[in-house]
Amino acid sequence: MTLLVSLAVLTLGLCLAMAAAWWAAERSGNHGWVDTVWSYATGAAGVVAALLPLGGEPWAPRQWLVAALVALWSLRLGTHILQRTLKGHDDPRYADLRRQWGSAASQRLFLFLQVQALAGLVLVVAVAAAAHNPLPFWRVGDGLGAALFLAAVAGAALADRQLARFRADPDNRGRVCDAGLWGLTRHPNYFFEWLGWTAYPAIALSLAYLPGLAALLAPALMYVLLVHASGIPPTEAHMLRSRGEAFRAYQRRVNAFWPGWGRSPTR
Repeated sequence: MTLLVSLAVLTLGLCLAMAAAWWAAERSGNHGWVDTVWSYATGAAGVVAALLPLGGEPWAPRQWLVAALVALWSLRLGTHILQRTLKGHDDPRYADLRRQWGSAASQRLFLFLQVQALAGLVLVVAVAAAAHNPLPFWRVGDGLGAALFLAAVAGAALADRQLARFRADPDNRGRVCDAGLWGLTRHPNYFFEWLGWTAYPAIALSLAYLPGLAALLAPALMYVLLVHASGIPPTEAHMLRSRGEAFRAYQRRVNAFWPGWGRSPTR
């Protein structure tokens, strides 16, 4: 398949996957299916894009490396969200959107999820740009990309465990978790999610491979989404409603996104 045909097929696949996510959320009333399906579908599309035999050449080691990275990301994140979804925990961000949208919620959610499909496509393009770097394998960038990705996965897993441990203690009911990584940034899960996408520019960028610039789209898009759109703003709005002054105090003393000991603004 040509590159354009391949992109068209992947776009259609992502759009259909998010249509299925919409159906599952509407039927079950649980919007956790949205991010579950998006994670798995974007990961699957990324693996396909990484392994596309462009130019008729056999698969190169870098293609396998990048395919493995995006597959691991998809399985870890998708399974984490799936486990929460199967417990019946709805995603408050989508519940809030439905309340705002009122009677048009079903139609607007469908369109919103199609936009998410296109966001997934941008990430897939970045993955493909890294996978198809034609330079000799195992440059410094390959090692750096793998290291960044593994650090992101380890950090996200640690943050998830720390939050689960905090919530499991009955004495913490109604309190805001500030243990471990949650004392360095209010959203370590979002930070490490973003960090994982910096692996692809590290692998792709080279003065001898200008298409590698497309890999920068991944961390740029994820930063905008997580910090200014579907990540921090709706999550913190929900936390302010549910935790009130306790969360306001947490906002005053802990950075929003970048880990550190000094307070920095969200925006």
